[in-house]
Amino acid sequence: MLDFLKGPILNVQNFFLLSGRAIVNIFRSPHYADDIALQMDIIGVGSLPLILLTGLFTGGVITLQMSRALNQYGASGQVGNIVAITLVRELGPVLTALLVAGRNASGMASELGSMKVTEQIDAMRALGTDPAKKLVTPRLIATATMLPVLTVISDFMGLVGGYIVGCVMLSLTTPTQFWSSAYQALDYSDIAQGLIKPLTFAFVIALVGCHYGMETTGGTQGVGRATTRAVVVSSVWVIVLTFFIGNFFVNLN
Repeated sequence: MLDFLKGPILNVQNFFLLSGRAIVNIFRSPHYADDIALQMDIIGVGSLPLILLTGLFTGGVITLQMSRALNQYGASGQVGNIVAITLVRELGPVLTALLVAGRNASGMASELGSMKVTEQIDAMRALGTDPAKKLVTPRLIATATMLPVLTVISDFMGLVGGYIVGCVMLSLTTPTQFWSSAYQALDYSDIAQGLIKPLTFAFVIALVGCHYGMETTGGTQGVGRATTRAVVVSSVWVIVLTFFIGNFFVNLN
């Protein structure tokens, strides 16, 4: 009667086993530095144009939508404050993680899934190489390193977008007041929250993408299913985790 639960439970079990091996392998040699550098280039440098464009227009949209309300209450000088808090606390980490999940979790799942269905991973095991150490851990380290960096870049570009819309296009405030209020609005808890979130999201994105890639079955159709599931599951977990992390910091304050 409970046979329908076996598949999901086995899937969760395999995910945690793979995650445990990948995390433990961070502290074990060899570390495959070349693979880590390659993945950092793919994840970080490859995602940079997308992050720059999205961050710039996100800050611009926030400023544009808030301009009417701020003018109505005579608080247009606080636009830098609002843009900084909104980006650093929430939108910067979340949007960056969702973009990286869509671009890189799918890439990890499709790449590892293709290796799985063509039996390259089985050949790797036969040669005495641990697939988790060779394939998963480098992607985990690279994602955990690059996602916080991409988030910081996205936050800065969002502030630049807010400055362009608020100071150049709409003349809501002066450049000095914009950047001063943006700087003064942030405290250490905001910065900590803005860095802890992408680090947590990085583990989820990398491990979910690699898990579905390593569990791929069914040939090329299976690769497509694994890619779709990796993007959906990692994106959902990003949204869920941002609530719990945000709730933790709200209660902490």
